[in-house]
Amino acid sequence: MYSNPILPGFNPDPSIVRTPDGYYVVTSSFEYLPALPIYHSMDLESWRLVGHVATREHQVQLANVPTPGGVWAPTLRHRDGVFYLIVSVFLGGRGCVLFTATDPAGPWSDGTVIASVDGIDPDLAWDDEGTAYVTFARHPDAIQQVRVDLATGEALEAPRPLWPGSGLYAPEGPHLHRRGEWWYLLAAEGGTDRGHAVTVARSRRPEGPFEPAPNNPILTAAGKGSPVQNTGHADLFELPDGGTGMTLLGVRPVGLTQAFSPLGRETFLTTVEWIDGWPHARLPHVAGTGPEQIEYDFANGAGLEDPAWMAVRRMPSEFAHPTPRGLVVRGEGNTLDAPRPSFLAQRQRHLGIECRVVLDVSAGTGGLAVRNAEDNWFGIEAAREGEAIRVTARAVVASFERSWEAKVPDGDLELAILTSPPPRDFSAGAVGGDRIRLLVRSSAPHSSTEEVLLTELDGRHWSFETAKAFTGRAFGVFAIEGEVLVRRLDYCGAD
Repeated sequence: MYSNPILPGFNPDPSIVRTPDGYYVVTSSFEYLPALPIYHSMDLESWRLVGHVATREHQVQLANVPTPGGVWAPTLRHRDGVFYLIVSVFLGGRGCVLFTATDPAGPWSDGTVIASVDGIDPDLAWDDEGTAYVTFARHPDAIQQVRVDLATGEALEAPRPLWPGSGLYAPEGPHLHRRGEWWYLLAAEGGTDRGHAVTVARSRRPEGPFEPAPNNPILTAAGKGSPVQNTGHADLFELPDGGTGMTLLGVRPVGLTQAFSPLGRETFLTTVEWIDGWPHARLPHVAGTGPEQIEYDFANGAGLEDPAWMAVRRMPSEFAHPTPRGLVVRGEGNTLDAPRPSFLAQRQRHLGIECRVVLDVSAGTGGLAVRNAEDNWFGIEAAREGEAIRVTARAVVASFERSWEAKVPDGDLELAILTSPPPRDFSAGAVGGDRIRLLVRSSAPHSSTEEVLLTELDGRHWSFETAKAFTGRAFGVFAIEGEVLVRRLDYCGAD
C-alpha cells in the first residue's frame, strides 16, 4: 500500500532508479521548462522535487516545438557514480539526447545527440562488457535497438528490430532490465488511453531474440472498474526488502461514469510478483494525495526559489522577477493562446483545489489561469478601465471561447479558481467532470469583501480525455500587456 499517486498532477512516463542515496524518478514534461523534473525519496512514500535535467533552453530546444511535442518519455539510470538520462525531444526539438550528471539535482550536461535513434521513448542498458544498448519505439515498426558509443553519440551498428510486441496496438515505452540470466523487455501497448497495458518479453541476451510472456499483458486496467485507468508505461526497480516494485502512469477519472480525468497522467507505484520466471503486477492501490497548503507571499520576500515553477517553452525568469513590492510578471502582447505566453505555472496536484492570487494591474493586464494547451484553458483576466477594473472570465475549448465580464473598484483585487469533484449522484450531474468556479473580489480599501461568481464550468472540457494535450492542468498567473504585480498566491489542495 503506497500513497498513490506518488507523483500527483501531470507526471507521465515515469522512470526510476535506486541508488545508495535513495530513489529517483523522472517524468515527461513536454513543452514546459525547466524540463524533466527529478523527484527523490528515501522511503518510496515521501517524494520531493529536487531539480530538473534541462534548465537551459538550448539543452532541449523547445522554442518552436508544437503541442503535444517536446520532452517525451525519459529513462533514468545510474552507473559507476554517474546519472544518465536519455530522452526524445519530439516534433522539432533536438531528437534523442543523452544527459549526464553526478548529482541528480543538477547541473546536468548540455547533452549529446544520438542521431541514429529516430523514434521515441529511448531506454538505456549496459551488458557485462559495458556496451550501451539504446532500445526505442518507432511506429508503426517493431521496437528497435542500437548499440551506441555514449561518449560521442555515434551508433556502433544500424538500428534493428527487437520485438514486435504482444500483438496489441502501438508497442512503445521499452525498458530493458537484467534479472539473473534473463533480460526482460517491458513495453507499453494499446495506446495511452483506456486500452493501455504493460507487456513483457525475455531473452538470454540483450539483443534478443525475445519470447513474450504467456500472461501478457502483465498489467492493465482495461475493462476493469479500477479507480486508476490508462495504466501503462512501466519501469522496474528493487524494493528495500529485495522484492520488485513497478512505477507506471495512470489517470484518476472522476464521477460515476469514470469518464473524465482532470489531472492528466500521474505516477503510481505497485509491486511485482515473480511466478515461473515471469513478472505479475498488481493494479495500484489508490490512497489519494494528502492535503497541501502553500502560500507565496511575494510582497514580503518570496521569489521563484520553489523548483515547481515552470513556463511554456521558456524559463520563468525570462518574464518574471521578484521586487520589494511583489513578483512582476511582464506581458509581451500574448495571451494563453500563444506558443510562448507569459504564464508562470505549477502542476495542479489535487482533484479539489482553491487557488487565490492578489494582483495589482494598474500597470498591465493579466490574471489567473489553468492551462492544458494553447486551445484548451480557462482563467480570469483583469485590466484597469478608468476608475474601475474590468474582469473577464474566459473558457477556451478547441479554440472556441466564451467569456463573462464584471467590474470591481480600482485597486488590488483577488482572483480565485476553485475546483471540486462532481457529486456522486446522476441526478446532480455526476456524468460530467469536476466543478470549476471562477471568482473575483476587490482588495481595495473600503470596498466590499463579497466575492463575485463570474461563472461555473463543467471540467469535462479540461480533462485528459478531451484536451488530448498529453500533459495535465497547470495553474498560475499570467500577463498579457505591461507589468502585472503579484502580491501573493495561495494554493490549497485536497482529494
